[in-house]
Amino acid sequence: MSTYENTNTPVRFLEGERVYLRPIGLEDTEFYYQSLYSKETRKLTGTQKHYTREQIHQYIESKGQDSSSVLLLIALCESDQVIGDIQIGDIDMFNRNAFIRIAIEQSAYQGKGYGSEAMRLMLDYGFGILNLHRIELNVFAYNDRAIHTYEKLGFQREGVQRQALYYNHAYHDSILMSMLADEYRVKYVK
Repeated sequence: MSTYENTNTPVRFLEGERVYLRPIGLEDTEFYYQSLYSKETRKLTGTQKHYTREQIHQYIESKGQDSSSVLLLIALCESDQVIGDIQIGDIDMFNRNAFIRIAIEQSAYQGKGYGSEAMRLMLDYGFGILNLHRIELNVFAYNDRAIHTYEKLGFQREGVQRQALYYNHAYHDSILMSMLADEYRVKYVK
């Protein structure tokens, strides 16, 4: 038997103390599809469209061929339970910048530091492996918990996109935040 035949153990691409990040696969279609229909997740991400399982399947399939994006699932180290996803996208190797986004799907896993740990893993990958200079994100103004977390991680506010999202009968601002490689290294690399 080859060393690769008996692999029910998930690949741990980036591993922290409590969470690890692993590649998304077609077998994750149902998880990803269900997570898009969480009311809280839809609000926090501003997701307005609906998607079919087939569209999600195609999306996941296309991510395997997309060199401008790294989409990973967030799983708990002790149980392999998938709790969310994280992505570095629009990777621009000429200007060395990209965006980052994260979603922790269920409230039972929110506010426990899992998202912060996943962000640290992905930021370390972005700045340390991809050699990015700048990583940005957008967060809606009503997501106070995320704003607080991003600031604690070291993201700086750059500006506000006024009334950029129309959601649930109202317009909402989107806050642009970023972190530079030097800022990351001063805070995290010893």
